[in-house]
Amino acid sequence: MTLKNTVKIISASILIQMPAYAATIQEAVSGAVKTNPDVLAESNQRNAVSAQIDQAEAGYLPSLDLTIGTGYESTDSPNTRTTTSHKNIHSNRDEASLNLRQMLFDGMETSNEVKRFTALEKSQSYSVFGAAENTGLQAAEAYLNVLRRQHLVDLAATNLEAHERTHEQITLRSERGVGRKADMDQSQGRLALAKANLLAEESNLLDQETTYLRVIGDNPENLSEPVLSTSAMPETQDEAIAKAIDNHPTLKSANADIESAKAQHDTASAVFYPRVDLEIGTTANNNLDGIDGHNNDVTAMIRLRYNLLNGGRDSARRTETAHLINQAAEIRNNTQRQVEQSVRFSWNALQTVKNQMQYFRTHVESSLRSRDAYRQQFSLGQRTLLDLLDSENELFVASQSLVNAQYDELFANYRVLNSMGELLQNLEVQLPETALQVSDNN
Repeated sequence: MTLKNTVKIISASILIQMPAYAATIQEAVSGAVKTNPDVLAESNQRNAVSAQIDQAEAGYLPSLDLTIGTGYESTDSPNTRTTTSHKNIHSNRDEASLNLRQMLFDGMETSNEVKRFTALEKSQSYSVFGAAENTGLQAAEAYLNVLRRQHLVDLAATNLEAHERTHEQITLRSERGVGRKADMDQSQGRLALAKANLLAEESNLLDQETTYLRVIGDNPENLSEPVLSTSAMPETQDEAIAKAIDNHPTLKSANADIESAKAQHDTASAVFYPRVDLEIGTTANNNLDGIDGHNNDVTAMIRLRYNLLNGGRDSARRTETAHLINQAAEIRNNTQRQVEQSVRFSWNALQTVKNQMQYFRTHVESSLRSRDAYRQQFSLGQRTLLDLLDSENELFVASQSLVNAQYDELFANYRVLNSMGELLQNLEVQLPETALQVSDNN
């Protein structure tokens, strides 16, 4: 029997039963990315940082303050004592003022704060990208595991059918008086084990369907076999590592955090410069300080404010932010190591299962030929029932191993793509809008 026919025997039964329309892995992953709480949480965090940019940019714009007050005033001053016979002057005091302040120079604090939050926005956008990639991998794994368990349930059902046929044959022999009780007992025990195996696989399938619902947010219905595009797969491990360093969103996020830390350090240096503001104000007051009447004025001033001493707090703050730059750099270095490690693990897993695949196929082919030969020989009385049952079990175990290896290989490919930050791109799944801005600049 050819290798092609062997593979068909293992998987064709499920594929034949599938309807014309089937949900694809791209649709499942896309749905997961759009609805997964982790991705949505990162997206909201990114939008919050975008609002912080608007807050920082407000420092370039003027501020306008209106103050209005009315109330009671009691005044006892040298002025009131010399101008009136009363020691205390009681009056209704009214105040109104309007003040406009425009920053002219603030030691680059505003511009550096804008740079800091812009870098944070970039970092958070890459975090959204990374969360979407990881969610995509989880969704792909859940999708493949449902298909895997469906195939294993089918194999267990086929194995049970084979044991039922054998048991019927043994029962018929026993009824004719040519069978042995030991064969009947042996067949009965193996049949019970085949039923237990089917129940176990059906339970495993239900577990994977539950995981699918949690990750993707929908029930698995009519799943189709994924077709992996190998055009994006690297040829060597070094090529995979190089792509990961250039493209992995977590590493890019760490680099953006360094930019943010540098801008924060520059912001901390702003207090060592004077601040200059243009201030325009007007007041309209009544009955101030015991003197009846209006007291109105209009001012237009350029004011310089410069702190000369505050106990060394500003110097300590600048030292702190310098250390934060170093911290961000070391976090980036550690992230790069983790990215490289992830690529190596994923690559090793892929190569291992690829190297094993031919042996699993050979095992299935050999087990299938042995089982068929044992059936014929058992009918001729040249093999015992135990030989036949063992050959059925050997084929069942070999087929399980091949199915697991096939899906392990698929998932290992997705792991490699994920470790390079290219899984969603390969699956042609759109990133969230909060991540598109930076991913388009890759």
